[in-house]
Amino acid sequence: QVQLVESGGGLVQPGGSLKLSCVTSGFTFSAWNMTWVRQAPGKGLKWVSTINTDGTIARYLSSVKGRFTVSRDNSKNTMYLQLNNVNSEDTGVYSCLRDGDEDYRGLGTQVTVSS
Repeated sequence: QVQLVESGGGLVQPGGSLKLSCVTSGFTFSAWNMTWVRQAPGKGLKWVSTINTDGTIARYLSSVKGRFTVSRDNSKNTMYLQLNNVNSEDTGVYSCLRDGDEDYRGLGTQVTVSS
């Protein structure tokens, strides 16, 4: 079955960095564009970034562009999100999904930005 497991979250100070991972199984990873979303406390899901199948094209939420970098390793069925220069608005649960398929979404990994 389709599985997506996020990790790498934690408590980070403003201006700090984290690298999130999304390990997948149960489907042909290399055939899917992949997406990161996040949910801030008390808010709905917000799209953050999408990467195409071979990792050559990425799109970002305007507020994270230039600070976050999405990547993937198709040999490891894994997608990553490098968070740099984080701020309090980046706090939330980050989860990954196959682009356009919200039926399967990981449980997420918590990122808390606080001094």
